[in-house]
Amino acid sequence: MIITDLLERNARLYGREVALVEVNPSEERDSAVTWREASLIESANGAPYRREMTWSDFDRGANRFANLLLSRGLKKGTKVAILLMNSLEWLPIYFGILKAGCVAVPLNFRYSGDEIKYCLELADCEVLVFGPEFTERMDTVYDAIPLVKTMLFVGKDGPTYTENCGELMTYCSTSAPPVALMEDDYAAIYFSSGTTGFPKAILHRHRALLSSCQTEQNHHNQTRDDVFLCIPPLYHTGAKMHWFGSLLSGSKAVLLRGVKPEWILRTVTEEKCTIVWLLVPWAQDILDAIESGKLKMEDYLLAQWRLMHIGAQPVPPSLVKRWLKYFPNHKYDTNYGLSESIGPGCVHLGVENVHKVGAIGKAGYLWEVKIIDEQGNEVPDGDIGELAVKGPGVMDCYYKNPEATAEIFKDGWLYTGDMAKKDEDGFIYLVDRKKDVVISGGENIYPVQIEDALRKHEKIKDVAVIGLPDARLGEIVAAIIEIKEGLTCSEEEINEFCKELPRYRRPKKIIFADVPRNPTGKIEKPALRKKYCPDGLVEAQINS
Repeated sequence: MIITDLLERNARLYGREVALVEVNPSEERDSAVTWREASLIESANGAPYRREMTWSDFDRGANRFANLLLSRGLKKGTKVAILLMNSLEWLPIYFGILKAGCVAVPLNFRYSGDEIKYCLELADCEVLVFGPEFTERMDTVYDAIPLVKTMLFVGKDGPTYTENCGELMTYCSTSAPPVALMEDDYAAIYFSSGTTGFPKAILHRHRALLSSCQTEQNHHNQTRDDVFLCIPPLYHTGAKMHWFGSLLSGSKAVLLRGVKPEWILRTVTEEKCTIVWLLVPWAQDILDAIESGKLKMEDYLLAQWRLMHIGAQPVPPSLVKRWLKYFPNHKYDTNYGLSESIGPGCVHLGVENVHKVGAIGKAGYLWEVKIIDEQGNEVPDGDIGELAVKGPGVMDCYYKNPEATAEIFKDGWLYTGDMAKKDEDGFIYLVDRKKDVVISGGENIYPVQIEDALRKHEKIKDVAVIGLPDARLGEIVAAIIEIKEGLTCSEEEINEFCKELPRYRRPKKIIFADVPRNPTGKIEKPALRKKYCPDGLVEAQINS
């Protein structure tokens, strides 16, 4: 079985039932349409408040797009890029690419024109599908990407160098294309976060996609009665692979285009959502809004909401404790993963282990894990080492980068680059990214430990800790602190609060500023280093 078989099964068994809903809170609330499989209607600009799509329309739309690609002479293995905001069109296009035997290449919607060009060339893409939000960026690079022979526009009034995707699809068959697919066929290329420069292309086979469905459904027990609220971007493995649990169970999912706390709770109420995956900033915003009185929980119907889970970055234990104070009946879960391991779930806390909040958990369903030293030997419980994982969802390789592939793969194990430790019960705790460790005066300092401590301060909304160069110590600890709206805080308050930390861990530099996070919730530490130490050589100012 491959993942497209699941879509065809759902269309056959539950064809008239709603598969996907798109909610656009910024649009007029009295507008609503049903998605028609005959064409791709415009998304984003001018989209109605709510659109929905049945499993039958989902499958028929995927077939139409697959047949459109085949009509252009595309062969098995051809790379097709997707540059779209979350919308009803996103997943039918993705599955249409897979059904045609092509390789889906989702692109980050934050990429600049140069980054789009770089990724299209790196992945050898011959087709690009994009929406109106990206026209200006594409205008700057479209004629400098000769390998991309076809550009398909999702929406109305596309640029002259594009063809209208919806119009072309109206002439294509709704029948499944005659393409035989195998588990070992290449399926998708995802891109790394690019923490060391431009991103790397991560190549996955069909078997990895299917394994992620099985892992996700095993962890969160989705049934056909569940409704999954998906807010993060679908280009990322995290969002899509959590939705795979809905695909496997044949249950409805809701794509919410917006992250305001009131939009999230209103959508949970109106769509009767039972499972919500949040990123740390969004969960913090909801709690802040409740505690400030901006949100009144009695205004919403939330009793059916059974599970809130978080992933994509370390989760402060204090955040989960605050959450359970206001949502005591929620099951809570943390999932760890990376794009190289087909997204979330290779390490998994489990809803039954809320007493271990702070840990990322144990090996996920179908996965193995270990923590190792520099020589590849497992370290004793309590010692810090690098987390390594093995399972059916590991990538095939970094596409066209054998050197980087060799660095991350050793004896069948995927080296994650994350430093971790294991307690006496076998639960794994993230310590930090290997590349983010601060070495000050010969001491290894792990920023996550300091960040977790600082987030307990009642005035702090978010915090990022980085190392800045110092002539005497090599590096010093700098804390970039974002204060909650409407509050003020001084360096003296922070320094006093930090007296609970060992002296060598206390920040030597305090910077009050916003903490930037990428669309998947990870702190953009390279951007912070560049901003506060652009040359990488200047001596940092030390506060007493």
